[in-house]
Amino acid sequence: MSLHIASDAVGGDAQQPPFDEAIIDIDRVAVHYRVPSERIVSFKAYAIHWLKRRISFTEFSALEDVSLRVHRGEVVGIIGHNGAGKSTLLKVVARVIHPTSGRVRVRGRVAPLLELGAGFDFELTGRENIFLNGTLLGFRRADLAARLDRIVEFAGLAEFIDRPLRTYSTGMITRLGFSVATDVPRDILIIDEGLSVGDAEFQRKSAARLQELVKSGEAVLLVSHDLHAVRSMCHRVVWLDHGRVRASGPAAVVVDAYMQATGTEPGATG
Repeated sequence: MSLHIASDAVGGDAQQPPFDEAIIDIDRVAVHYRVPSERIVSFKAYAIHWLKRRISFTEFSALEDVSLRVHRGEVVGIIGHNGAGKSTLLKVVARVIHPTSGRVRVRGRVAPLLELGAGFDFELTGRENIFLNGTLLGFRRADLAARLDRIVEFAGLAEFIDRPLRTYSTGMITRLGFSVATDVPRDILIIDEGLSVGDAEFQRKSAARLQELVKSGEAVLLVSHDLHAVRSMCHRVVWLDHGRVRASGPAAVVVDAYMQATGTEPGATG
C-alpha cells in the first residue's frame, strides 16, 4: 500500500506551483512484460522452441497500479532503487511504450530526455544532430536555425559542434540533448538522469533554466539518484518500489523517508 503524505506538510526548497491545470493524468497504470523462462541465444533457437511449443514465459511487472497527476508549473521527482520502474514510467508518459492496463492522459507537447543519445545519429555532427533531434520533437528547421547559436552556447560545445557525435564524451552528448530539449517550446519536459552530468557550472545553468521553464507554466518530470537535487528542485516526489508507489508527497518528506528506509546518508545519491 502506498503512503500519500499531506500536501501541507513541510516540503523542499521549491515553492508550490501557481497553476491548477492538470497536464499529466496517470490512472492505475500497469506495465507487464512476458519474459522467456529460459535464455534463448538466437532467432533460430527461438523458432525451434516455438515450433516444438517448448517456450514458457514468466510475467514481469515493471509498473503496477500507479496513479499520478502533474500540474502545469510543477516539478515532480521520481526516486527509487535501480529497476524500481522509474524509467518505465517516464517512457509511458512520453508514449515510447504503451501501458498494459490503466489510462494515461497527456495534454500538450512532450520533450523527452531519456536514454543517452536517444534521437541522435552518432555519425552526424553535433550541428546536424541539433536539427535531427529538434525535428523529431516536431519543430521546423527554420525555428531550429534561429535557436542554433543559443543551443550551442548553452551546451558549451562551440569548438566541437562540427565534429561527429561519436567523438563526444558521455557528458557532451547529454549536455547537447539537454540544451535542445530545454530550448525549444514544449509543455512537458521529461528528464532521466540528465542533470547528473557536466561540471558544476553546467549543473547550475541547468537548474536555473528549469526554474525559468517552471515559471512559464511547463511541467517537469525528473528521475534522479541525486537526492539533494530532487529535494531542492521538486515540489513533490513519488517513491517507486518494485513498480508500485510506496510514497508520494512533498519532496523533503518523501526523500527523508526514502533515505531512512534505505540507509542512505544525507548528501549521498540514492
